[in-house]
Amino acid sequence: MIPKEYLKEIAAEYGFSLEERQLSLLDRYAAYLVEWNEKINLTAITDPKEICIKHFLDSFLFLDAVPLPEGASVIDVGTGAGFPSVPCKILRPDLSMTLLDSLNKRVQFLSGLSEHLEMETRCIHARAEEAGKKAELRERFDCATARAVAHLRELSEYCLPFVKPGGYFVALKGYDIEQELEEAKKAIKLMGGKIVEVKKYELPEGNRRGIVIMQKISQTPTKYPRMAAKMKKQPIK
Repeated sequence: MIPKEYLKEIAAEYGFSLEERQLSLLDRYAAYLVEWNEKINLTAITDPKEICIKHFLDSFLFLDAVPLPEGASVIDVGTGAGFPSVPCKILRPDLSMTLLDSLNKRVQFLSGLSEHLEMETRCIHARAEEAGKKAELRERFDCATARAVAHLRELSEYCLPFVKPGGYFVALKGYDIEQELEEAKKAIKLMGGKIVEVKKYELPEGNRRGIVIMQKISQTPTKYPRMAAKMKKQPIK
């Protein structure tokens, strides 16, 4: 399905050493993704080379952005087809990975994928703003991540409630993030977060990625996260 040698080469350029078993799992992932994509809309990216760059290598950058200790617990909020969480789980099987998505069909895909790859993950069907209020999920994770199109202001309100004080929220965003970052500062602080660093990456074929790393320095007030409609109506400014 995917050009494995090509993926191995480009991953090595970013410091990721892929073993044959990992390449095989990523190949099976790509094939399973494309097969399911004919039934439900999971991705617009189905070209094998583009999958290597825009899905797999792009996801690996999460592991470069923040050093996660052995056995760290991670929640991928609005994971969609499993990015960045599943490629990272393939590279780091020790990570305790929770995949959260609001669409049940995508969660069914993720559950089937985990079984297909013989990979242990927890797949949860829930809206982020509701899941973030649940005692068993709230402030339970060492790290939250999201590769989402939502504005960083709202994304911080969705994701920081899941993170333990001292943990991290790592947002995979566009390359030119400065204005959005400025607009999100108040919300990040209100959720108990602090911007630690913004990393920027140049990927093959002209693709680029900006990653915002925040640390949770205090508990999120209990009134957050609010419902999506309220976030839209009353954005934190």
